[in-house]
Amino acid sequence: MIVYGHRGAKGEAPENTLPGFRHAHRQGVRHFELDIVLSKDGKPVLVHDLTIDRTTDQKGEVAQYTAAELAAMDARRNTSPWPERAGIPSLEDLLETFDDLEHLQLEVKTDSRARLNVLCNRLTEIIQHRNLYQTAAITSADTWFLKEIRRRNKRIRTGLVTERRFPRPLGLATRLGCDYLCINWKLCSPELVENARRKEMHVSCWTVNRIQDMLRLEAMGVDSVITDYPTSTRMFFDNRAQASLSLPERNELPAGNEGLPAG
Repeated sequence: MIVYGHRGAKGEAPENTLPGFRHAHRQGVRHFELDIVLSKDGKPVLVHDLTIDRTTDQKGEVAQYTAAELAAMDARRNTSPWPERAGIPSLEDLLETFDDLEHLQLEVKTDSRARLNVLCNRLTEIIQHRNLYQTAAITSADTWFLKEIRRRNKRIRTGLVTERRFPRPLGLATRLGCDYLCINWKLCSPELVENARRKEMHVSCWTVNRIQDMLRLEAMGVDSVITDYPTSTRMFFDNRAQASLSLPERNELPAGNEGLPAG
């Protein structure tokens, strides 16, 4: 099961900031979920809300500030403590910083249609230019946006973000032509995962912060979990894998029986 760092490493470092991504990256995390909003000058930037009020020392809508102005802010407010200043980066900043990321879920927040239309163009351009078809998926709860991405380029992978039982999440994701179903983990069930597998759809559950819940989802066959604590989660699964490797192979022959014919 794949572990995605939620907003970088939301529970361990300032969310959606380069220091947060570096922190998780140093511990071997290569899968991330992050949030995308359009800046005043038309650049995709990493921020969860449509305003900067919650996470920075300033006020106003993201749309009022350029990418450079957002990068110069201090985005450590109401998030995990951090010793150094951390601004709001652009998506290009992230992609320029890391060249070995295995996969990104780029979640687009609902916004005005005009701004979403521009953001749709920018994300399509970035994915095409950087050839991120296999290493990025654009996810959103906004069905109009997902349709627009598909209309522009059907090679771009998309995912429906959902936390409601109705309309039925898998059915809606299927009608939208999505590759990913990004669902609140509490709505997940073995039946949903099995049906998604038949449709070759990746099931990613958010936001999962307890190991026992992750293990339950793993037993269901969930493809990935999104967690605020990716480094400690990765440590748990890495240790489990090491422990299993250190056990004798189930089919290992007793000493002195080497070379016995099979069967």
